[in-house]
Formats: sequence, C-alpha cells, structure tokens
Amino acid sequence: MKKVEAIVRIFKLEDVKNALSAKGIHGMTITDVKGFGRQKGHTEMYRGTEYKVEFVPKVKIEVAVSDENLQMVLDTILRTAQTGQIGDGKIFVSTLHNTVRIRTGETGEQAI
Repeated sequence: MKKVEAIVRIFKLEDVKNALSAKGIHGMTITDVKGFGRQKGHTEMYRGTEYKVEFVPKVKIEVAVSDENLQMVLDTILRTAQTGQIGDGKIFVSTLHNTVRIRTGETGEQAI
C-alpha cells in the first residue's frame, strides 16, 4: 500500500477529485496548505502597494492506494493538475505499513 500526497493549485482540486473518482478512487483527504518551491513566492499589488507573498496557497490531496493502483493514480493527478507553469506542485509517495478501518476493524488493503 502507498500513500500519495499531491500538492496542487487550488483551482485544480475539483478537476483532480473528479478524475480520481472517475477512476474508482473515492477516499481522499484535502488540506489547505501554504508553501514555496523554486518560485519562492510572488509579488502582488494591493491598493497601489506592491508586496511579496512568500508562501503560496495550495491544497494537499492525500490518497491511500494499493500498489496496483499507484501508477494510475500518479498519472491521473499529473495529467489533471498540470498547467505547464511554474508552481504546479509536487507529488510525494510513501509506503503505508498498515491501515485500519475504525468502524469494522478491517486491516490492510481491505481498509482502503
């Protein structure tokens, strides 16, 4: 089992969610996050004054998937979230040692 964490632009969230749902991936956790990468923020104008936004708002999508579905999930997120511009985000993959569904006590991939 793997945990996929994708940091994407806010306006891409619905597209990614719908694309994953269409592929049969229904469980996910969404978190509002702020950060910066190579772009190191950007500048904006407010009432004629320019100011620097160092931490850019994004969303983090977390999905637990079986090893068999990993590549499909990665391809779907990449295809759906990509704009081709700097700041599109990142995808991180880590190994899940176990998963437990609290309601039923199921473990492993049955709990996903």
